[in-house]
Amino acid sequence: MKQHRSVADTVWELAEPVAKDLGFSLWDVEYVKEGSDMILRITIDTDREEGITIDDCEAMHRAIDPVLDEADPIEDAYMLAVSSPGVERVLTRPEHFSKMSGSDIMLKFYASVDGSKTLRATLVGLEDGAVIVRENGTERRFPLKSVAKCETVFDW
Repeated sequence: MKQHRSVADTVWELAEPVAKDLGFSLWDVEYVKEGSDMILRITIDTDREEGITIDDCEAMHRAIDPVLDEADPIEDAYMLAVSSPGVERVLTRPEHFSKMSGSDIMLKFYASVDGSKTLRATLVGLEDGAVIVRENGTERRFPLKSVAKCETVFDW
């Protein structure tokens, strides 16, 4: 029986080597409906201090466009968007948690924890399906399945 793969997974495999060739890493790939449009959003990252620039996004867009045209992984019409994860970034993959260890984060829970659905703390990491944080000097663990959203917080 043939296994169904998501558009995002297929595009990830196509985009990852392109990003690497340009000196970037993939942060995320999403294929989502926004309004009446389908959007293929490729998010790239870099270890450079200045981060991802608009020129970087344009370079990735130009490089991935012919690859997508040739592979044709999406049947419907869509718009391609290439972006950076920004300074406040949503953490969804294990590598996000390890890269952002030591950062201030905001956890949003599906159900209240200690009377609140949010918690601001310092990210320690992700281990055995649990987000590990340090809050007021105390290490706490929360099952990833109880976390609706985890994002870094930047104090402007």
